[in-house]
Amino acid sequence: MTSQELRKKFLDFFVQKGHKMISSAPLVPENDPTVLFTTAGMHPLVPYLLGQPHALGQRLCSSQKCIRTGDIDDVGDNTHLTFFEMLGNWSLGDYFKREAIEWSFDFLTKELGIPLERLAFSVFKGEPENNISCDEEAADIWQKLGVLVKRIAYLGREDNWWGPAGQTGPCGPDTEMFYWTGEDPAPQKFNPFDKHWVEVWNNVFMEYNKKIKNQKSKIKKTNKDSKIKIDYEFIPLKQKNVDTGMGLERTLAVLNGKSNVYETDLFTPIINEIKNQISKIKNINQNSKIDEIKAQRIIADHIKAATFILSEGVAPANTERGYVARRLIRRAIRYGKILGIEQEFMPKIAQAVIQIYQDVYSEVKNNQQFIFNELEKEEIKFRKTLERGLKELDKLDKVDAEKAFFIYQTYGFPLEMIQEELAKKALAVDAVGFQAQVKKHQELSRSASAGKFKSGLTDHSQATVKLHTAAHLLHQALRQVLGDKVHQAGSNITSERLRFDFSYSQKLTDAEMAQIEKIVNEQIQMDLPVKCETMPYQQAIDSGALAFFKDRYPEKVNVYSIGKFSREVCAGPHIKHLDELGKFKILKQESVGANLRRIKAILE
Repeated sequence: MTSQELRKKFLDFFVQKGHKMISSAPLVPENDPTVLFTTAGMHPLVPYLLGQPHALGQRLCSSQKCIRTGDIDDVGDNTHLTFFEMLGNWSLGDYFKREAIEWSFDFLTKELGIPLERLAFSVFKGEPENNISCDEEAADIWQKLGVLVKRIAYLGREDNWWGPAGQTGPCGPDTEMFYWTGEDPAPQKFNPFDKHWVEVWNNVFMEYNKKIKNQKSKIKKTNKDSKIKIDYEFIPLKQKNVDTGMGLERTLAVLNGKSNVYETDLFTPIINEIKNQISKIKNINQNSKIDEIKAQRIIADHIKAATFILSEGVAPANTERGYVARRLIRRAIRYGKILGIEQEFMPKIAQAVIQIYQDVYSEVKNNQQFIFNELEKEEIKFRKTLERGLKELDKLDKVDAEKAFFIYQTYGFPLEMIQEELAKKALAVDAVGFQAQVKKHQELSRSASAGKFKSGLTDHSQATVKLHTAAHLLHQALRQVLGDKVHQAGSNITSERLRFDFSYSQKLTDAEMAQIEKIVNEQIQMDLPVKCETMPYQQAIDSGALAFFKDRYPEKVNVYSIGKFSREVCAGPHIKHLDELGKFKILKQESVGANLRRIKAILE
């Protein structure tokens, strides 16, 4: 079965069950700073999981583009990927456990023809301390479908609980489906920690809203450090939802009898192009200790993920999303160098990625020149950095763990490359000490990220919703002052401030900034009402609503009007009246790229 066939079969199945198909949301989340990228199909649907009506109804399905970097060190094994597609179906307060489980079972065993004896299942074992009981209901439904008790495992929060996307929000227990990949018949008793059992599908029952229990944070002192301890509680949702996810790549590998995700049509053309680049090498390093197959997989994965990130206009940089793109690109170049690829090769691999996905995700084709240009620039820049790193290594007579980590951090050399270069001089590095340095750095990075991405629209705080509404006012004010060619290019909103990116080629004057601020505050003082209407997308455009992300909208959309001042297609949420906003104040403006400006503002 091909990837296109599986994707279509899944979506057709749920459309027949009364679901409306929605387009994949962008990888760069709109109005949500809690994460850098969309990590799951439910991520763009958080407002609707919390009760906001969706324009297409209560049953939805999609194939969602996702980026996850938490398992980057595992990429190259049989299952882990940075970019992947998640096939999903949702019930927004409609059907619940029984239908979700029965349809999953029917799709796996009837539509895909997977024998029941090769399947196993897990359910949530409960959490008494949070008043969450064991999910016997899900287990009972599986048994009524013919699943043996021995093939059902009861697992805890780490394995069978999903969400929220941020620190707070909708979440709940899940039931997962596993496929036996071993050559021998599957054992009677299910051991979910046996690597031959591969998870292919996950049904999340979003029954709870995770909220901060104590508004006043308690300080718990540990030695010299002080840590903020925040208690949470899990409140049952009035609207119970179903959020499912089937990994396209993993399921495709299973159906085609492959032992890993890299042997499917979503990767083989990319791997073949990498091998073609290797074939051009005249002097291959025969003494290299690198796992060549794993290195090829890492290159394929990283260039694919970088291609999709670049396709949304994110250029390599030293911070946030741009940093992720740069890290993936440079990691791919490093592994290419280890394999002996000295010539520039990134755009050629990206072309293979585009060929695979251009009919599914048009943005990779439409933005291919930007993708190629950025990959080429980054590769040229990084190869110069690598050359400086080699010269630095050549100067050394000995290398301790800290020095090795410095070279890794400064020049991008992985441990394998450092070891190979030192081996030429009969030197070695303390690998254990090096890994300890890496772990220490990762812990610091995680702490920094946790502090930075602490709030956003996923928590639906009143402050965040106000700033989201103010962004609409800012957008229209910019168009009035600077002209109709100005349009939104992205936004990032927290409970403290809004950040709004827009198309414009020059710095705004002080007079223009003052005029924009004045216009927004005039609308607030008029206390205009905020009204929401649901209508077909084309009708919204014909009615004068602004919509600059055409490929992202479903057939029916929500149109938010602020009096007669502003009218935009948007997913919300918004306040009801502008008098709730207070005073709008612009903090600064800055350039964020060619023909792109950014304004940061607050409400006082």
